[in-house]
Amino acid sequence: MRSAGSASNRKKHPASEYGFTVVYQPMPEGGYSVVVYAIPEICTFGETLPEARRMATDAVRCFLESALKTGEAIPKDGIAPTRRIPRGGRCAR
Repeated sequence: MRSAGSASNRKKHPASEYGFTVVYQPMPEGGYSVVVYAIPEICTFGETLPEARRMATDAVRCFLESALKTGEAIPKDGIAPTRRIPRGGRCAR
């Protein structure tokens, strides 16, 4: 007989089925802001990179739980928008 906490009896968390690219941007005043381009509603940061990672994981989990509960569409992971910088270092506008 298996205990209630055994791996075979635990349901896999629905959020673990999704993956998103997360960008950690150092802030001038210290810490890191978190950007998830596929989920622009996420706005979080951390004083350290490990803390920013924990905050990002929690924010994505909360978003997914809410979206799954309400039937909101789950976005596909997107690639961060990029801009090509030509030689000379100036961005074309």
